[in-house]
Amino acid sequence: MSTTKKFAAVAVGLGLVTLSACGSSDSGSDTGESKSKNVTLVSHDSWAVSKSVLAAFEKQSGYKVKVLEDGDAGQAVNKAILTKDNPQGDVFFGVDNTLLSRALDNGLFQSYEAKGSDGIKPEYLADKDEHRVTPIDTGDICVNYDKAYFSEHKLAPPTSYDDLIKPAYKNLLVTENASTSSPGLGFLLGTAAKYGDDGWQDYWKKLKANGVKVVDGWEQAYNEEFSGSAGGKQAKADRPLVVSYASSPPAEVIYADPKPTTAPTGVATGTCFRQVEYAGLLSNAKNAEGGKALLDFLLTRTFQDDMPLNMFVYPVVEGAQVPEEFVKYGPQAEDPETMDPAKIADNRDDWVKSWTSLVLK
Repeated sequence: MSTTKKFAAVAVGLGLVTLSACGSSDSGSDTGESKSKNVTLVSHDSWAVSKSVLAAFEKQSGYKVKVLEDGDAGQAVNKAILTKDNPQGDVFFGVDNTLLSRALDNGLFQSYEAKGSDGIKPEYLADKDEHRVTPIDTGDICVNYDKAYFSEHKLAPPTSYDDLIKPAYKNLLVTENASTSSPGLGFLLGTAAKYGDDGWQDYWKKLKANGVKVVDGWEQAYNEEFSGSAGGKQAKADRPLVVSYASSPPAEVIYADPKPTTAPTGVATGTCFRQVEYAGLLSNAKNAEGGKALLDFLLTRTFQDDMPLNMFVYPVVEGAQVPEEFVKYGPQAEDPETMDPAKIADNRDDWVKSWTSLVLK
């Protein structure tokens, strides 16, 4: 879900990063899987945490954390399902509400109610009876726009889904593939929530006729195709509208040098879909005890307060701090589109199949 780890240059591909503990770990010998001092977190490419925060967890717990980044969220979930009998790690972070049922139906996670779960805001809870996943963060998938483009062309930026199919915005939007990308799927679900079972396909026919461009994933869409991003400016990108996140504008400010007084990008607030990201203890995890300790850590105020400016998402724990930059440049949508997870589960695969036939063929 998150926008970036360093906004203009998101890490791509498969990376294995070991973050060493600050100080020595406990001196007990490794006498089996439960005593292993390594715990592995599998995630999408946008995982990030301050080194000092993770080092403090490692010192306190005695576990050394390894992070295995495995592509876009959709790719990472699919790979985790394929390897569930011999998982790559102990905890998976980054399955969101658009893909949650796929992970649960395929037995990706085992039950564990993380310490601190009672502090999670109720609207973000899922799988309440079995506790196979723990909400970690939330954010809004929305169309972002390049302020400079619309100012130069004396054109008002779009504010709604309806605007995107108007002739004034022809050939301006780039989005991600709904079958391979989490934000791409979120955008599709937002249109399904907005226009209903009988209307979303007609909407996408009009959007295709209006020149929407589809690319594989967020990194390509935002950093290569979107004219408003730092990467897009360097690449001379020509699409001033992109499906991204409501938290993307503050990221553009924070990573700019020098920092602008206002964000160079804005959000079409009538195009937002609320996303929630979860983590879970993987079935057949080799170090289940370490995985449980890591899940507990993800709900601490220390991690929740640290998370927004690293992954550009909002915390889910009551009382966690929201950075001033988020309030100023990237507030959450007041009335985003939402969808019951059960409806997503019942319709997602058919919708994606229909979307693929409508848009990509």
